[in-house]
Amino acid sequence: MRWEGGAALLLLLPATGSAQDWNGDSALALARRAIDRRAQAAVDTALRDYKAQAHGFLFFLGQFGEGLTEPPRLIKADQLELEVYWKAPGLSKQRIIGWRDRTEVPTDINYHRDHLGIVQNNFGRAIRLGEGDEVRDVPHPLAPGGTALYDFALGDTTAIVLAERAVRVVALRVRPKHFDQPAIVGMLFVDVASADLVRMAFNFTPKAYLDPQLEDVSIVLDNALWQGRFWLPYRQEIEIRRRATWLDIPARGIIRGRWEIDGYLFNLGLAEGWFRGDEITALPKVQRDSFPWRGPLSDAIQNVAEPVRENDLQQVRAEVSRIAGRRALTGLKRRRLGARALSELVHVNRVEGLTVGAGFVLRTPNDGFELRGLGNYGFADRAGNGIVALTSTDGLELAAYRQVRDIADAPVIAPLLNSIGAQEFGDDYGDYYRATGVRLGVRVGIGTRGEWRFSVSRERIASLSVRSSPATGRYRPNPAVEGGDYSTATLTIRRRSEGFAVRRDVAGEASVEVGEQYARVSGTAHWLVPLGSGQTRLLTRAQVGLASRELPPHRAFVLGGRGTLLGDPFREWGGRRVALLHVEWRTPVPFVGLRAGPARTPGSLTLAPYTAFGWTGKPLPITPWRATAGTRVTVGVGAEWLGLFRLEAGYGVQSRQMHVAFDITRDFWDIL
Repeated sequence: MRWEGGAALLLLLPATGSAQDWNGDSALALARRAIDRRAQAAVDTALRDYKAQAHGFLFFLGQFGEGLTEPPRLIKADQLELEVYWKAPGLSKQRIIGWRDRTEVPTDINYHRDHLGIVQNNFGRAIRLGEGDEVRDVPHPLAPGGTALYDFALGDTTAIVLAERAVRVVALRVRPKHFDQPAIVGMLFVDVASADLVRMAFNFTPKAYLDPQLEDVSIVLDNALWQGRFWLPYRQEIEIRRRATWLDIPARGIIRGRWEIDGYLFNLGLAEGWFRGDEITALPKVQRDSFPWRGPLSDAIQNVAEPVRENDLQQVRAEVSRIAGRRALTGLKRRRLGARALSELVHVNRVEGLTVGAGFVLRTPNDGFELRGLGNYGFADRAGNGIVALTSTDGLELAAYRQVRDIADAPVIAPLLNSIGAQEFGDDYGDYYRATGVRLGVRVGIGTRGEWRFSVSRERIASLSVRSSPATGRYRPNPAVEGGDYSTATLTIRRRSEGFAVRRDVAGEASVEVGEQYARVSGTAHWLVPLGSGQTRLLTRAQVGLASRELPPHRAFVLGGRGTLLGDPFREWGGRRVALLHVEWRTPVPFVGLRAGPARTPGSLTLAPYTAFGWTGKPLPITPWRATAGTRVTVGVGAEWLGLFRLEAGYGVQSRQMHVAFDITRDFWDIL
């Protein structure tokens, strides 16, 4: 952490301090001093008023996929400039003088008014968010009577070195005495000498959330020391996470706000009349649009996106979880209908036909376990499938299942589009088998973006035949596999993508799978690097695989057609060896912008010429896939619009065939 106060640079130097039990004498004494200091500051005649500047960003993000472990993607970004006014004892006024935005995906989101400004007075006596629609009247732990409502415990001591002196700050953990009441859980950082509040980092108890869509809210308020005496707002971050109430599906909307406050001018003699009316107001749009921004919005977003990702508030949630123990801190209902994707509720393929399903999610309130169940029925094969999985917040999973799976490690088309293509045209981009078994696994995080997973399973594998007929066209045969019982152990190491608005990115995963008679190693990776100083990027995706001689057919590697080598027939190639390299040059080009009510589309699309190289070797008996005679090459071009749709054409250099594919971008596949 860093703060700047006037011209002085503040640098945090960690020091050790022993944590004490809850409500120890020293912790309560410091809490009472901080409560008294806040009351005195409200009537301190040395600070009568001030004016400051606030520079802010609001990001509306979407996060998708099982476990919600993938980084969120940007949907809309707003940049704001504010004039901030304050007058003792608690009058606040904020005026928006500059506002610009950019929409990546059409949305009609409207922010609550208080999301458009900063928090003054560290929330005062009670905490309120979303104009009272999200959180209302939550007692502040340092308001009068705070020690009767909250528990306190001492944490580490930190030294803040200023130009003129050093300040010692103590972490004060805080939790409610009763978790079934509206309250906060988190950390307060207090100046040991003056008992001033330097920093707040916290979440809320479930009872604090008034909006049923709220999953959780995380807040960090940093203050800086101004004129060597006044701890006033310097940096603020807030993250509001929402989920649907009617169906538990791995998709969430996120509002992230980040503010920096500077340019303080003190004791200007501001009149009380200036503070009448709404606390947060805005200049007319013509004046806001004429604000002299320093550079393009796209550059500003990328400049601030990196610190937003680094201070993702993940660490705040992790610390809050440690303070709360096993108590649940989510505002979501504990019992809901649920599915991991829309295709689990309804889908079509050639072995099951039309398949419908339903599921449920049960979350325990205190011990951090989730029970998820799903069942479906295929009308063509007249068979049922499903899964029951018990997971813990510690990353353990125990599952029993009967599933229809695709032979490939990853899908090559959005499941929703595959169902439409299979039903209407006979285009089914999957090769299926049935797995029935049990699995025990563990997942452990590595830093902020990494994790490793280990699982052991015992499965019975069975071939499936074509059972359905499309409206038009004809299905291709479904390849046979070797049925039987298989025991496997799999270790996977994964590095997730950096997230939204990145200039460069590195992500990937590697897996080692060991069966009773075979071993299999596979990996995928992608690299994103900038070309020049503009928005042009070079994207490289790679896939490799290697397996032993006794590899069963249902674990083969396959290539060809959509998702791999578009210029070749679909899954023409396969075996125990695979290598695939896709290199894509991505640049924005002007395009027609559309508007529908408050929603609008950006005036550009991404053009992406590419080349793909693929190779397979060591084909397996009884399978239809062949080894490639050398390296297969596809050259083509893709066009992405709204970050949602992709139209792609690919020409096979060896096949001399051109194929065209329309799809939804990969970010959304997991929930479709």
